[in-house]
Amino acid sequence: MYENKIMKPKVYIETTILSYLTARPSNDLRAMANQNTTIEWWENRRSEFEIYISEFVVAELSQGDPEAAARRLAAIEDIPELDVTEKVRHLGNAIIAEGPIPEQSIIDAYHIAVAAVNGMDYLITWNCTHIANAVTRSQIEAVCRNNGFEPPIICTPQELMEG
Repeated sequence: MYENKIMKPKVYIETTILSYLTARPSNDLRAMANQNTTIEWWENRRSEFEIYISEFVVAELSQGDPEAAARRLAAIEDIPELDVTEKVRHLGNAIIAEGPIPEQSIIDAYHIAVAAVNGMDYLITWNCTHIANAVTRSQIEAVCRNNGFEPPIICTPQELMEG
C-alpha cells in the first residue's frame, strides 16, 4: 500500500542554537530573550522539522568549559551529522574568497556550505554577525547559486516560530 508521506522541511542547526539552548540563564536581556525563544522553538516546533548538524557543530560545542560542553554535546546525541565533502570545502572557501564572510570566520562559511550542499531548507542560527545578516545574505545566496547550490533560508528560531 502506497503511503503519501509529507516530507518535513530540513533544518541545519548551527552551533549558537545549541549554546543558547543549554546555557545557564543569562542576565542580559537580549541573551535571555534568545535563550527563551530557542527553548520554545526546541520544545514546541523542532518536531515539525528534520534537523541536522555537522562535524563543525560538534567541534565548536566541544570547546570551552567541560561541564557546559557536556550539556551541549548531550543535546545533539540523536541528531544526524551531515557529511563534510570536498564540495562543502570548495563552497565554504568560495564564500570566503568572494567576500560575504571574513577569512577569520571560515567555520561560519562552512556551516552555510554544509547546509547548501546537503540541500537543507533552513539554516537556523543566532549568529547575526556573519550568517543571519541582512546585509550579507544576498551575497551568500549569490555565491551558493554561482557554485551550483540552492542556499538554505538563513534565519533565527524566532523566524521559524511562525507558520
